[in-house]
Amino acid sequence: MDVLHTIALAIIQGLTEFLPVSSSAHLILPSRLLGWPDQGIAFDIAVHIGTLLAVLLFFYRDIAAITAGWCRRITGGAPSDESNLGWAIIIATLPIMLVGEPWSHWVEPYMRSTLVIAASTIVFGLVLWWADRRDARQRTMAEMNWKSALAIGLAQILALIPGTSRSGITLTAGLMLNFSREAAARFSFLLSIPTILAAALLKSAEMASEGGPHDWGAMLLGALVSFVAGLLCIKAFMALIQRVGLLPFVIYRLLLGVLLLIFSGAAFACG
Repeated sequence: MDVLHTIALAIIQGLTEFLPVSSSAHLILPSRLLGWPDQGIAFDIAVHIGTLLAVLLFFYRDIAAITAGWCRRITGGAPSDESNLGWAIIIATLPIMLVGEPWSHWVEPYMRSTLVIAASTIVFGLVLWWADRRDARQRTMAEMNWKSALAIGLAQILALIPGTSRSGITLTAGLMLNFSREAAARFSFLLSIPTILAAALLKSAEMASEGGPHDWGAMLLGALVSFVAGLLCIKAFMALIQRVGLLPFVIYRLLLGVLLLIFSGAAFACG
C-alpha cells in the first residue's frame, strides 16, 4: 500500500470503530470505487491496536477504577459501582466471544455483499433514530446490572452482520434500556476494549498461520494514524451527543446506505 492508501484506511478505522456509522460500509467504498487492494490481516491488526490504545488512553481513569474495584471484589471486598461495572463488561462480552469465531468462518463469507451492507446500514440507522427519540433515557452507569449488560452483549452479536456497526448497535441497545446518551456511549466505548482486543488476537493467530512478509512501515503508520483518529473521534463524539444527539449520524447512515444501494444497482446492471 502507498502512504495515501495507508493513511486513508487508518483514518476510516479510527473513526468508524467508535462512531455509529459502520466500518464495513466505509471500507467497501474505497476498495470498490478506487480499486484499492485488500489491506491484509497484518494491517488490520495494526489499526485495531491503534484504536485500542486510543480508547485505553481516553478512559484510563475509568479503567483503573473499574479494575481496582473488580479486583477488590473478587478478593473478598465489598461490592461497589466500579466492581459491578467490571462484571457488567465481562458479561456483555461473553455473547460475542461465544458466537464470533464460528460466525467468522461459517456465516460471514456469505454476508459481505454490498446489498447486505447497504440494507443493514439503513435499517439499523433507523433503529438508532427510534431509540434516540424515546423520552425515558434517565439511567446512569451506576444502574448497569447484569441483565442490562447481557442484553447489550446479545445486541452486540448483531454487529457481526456487515453494515450494522458495533458501536451503533450497543449504543442503540443502551438507549432502548433507558440509559442516558452519555451512559450508553461510555459503556459502549468500555465494551469495545475486550472486543477489539479479541479481534486483534484472532487476526494475529490468522497472520501467524499464514506467515509471509509484512510491510512494517505501513503497519506502524496505520497504528499511529488510527490511534490519533480514534482519540479525536471519542472526544468529539462524547461532546457532540450531549449537544445535538444522534440524528446527524442517522442521516449520514441513511445517505451512505442509499449510496451503496445505487452502487450495488449500477454494478448489477453492468454485470
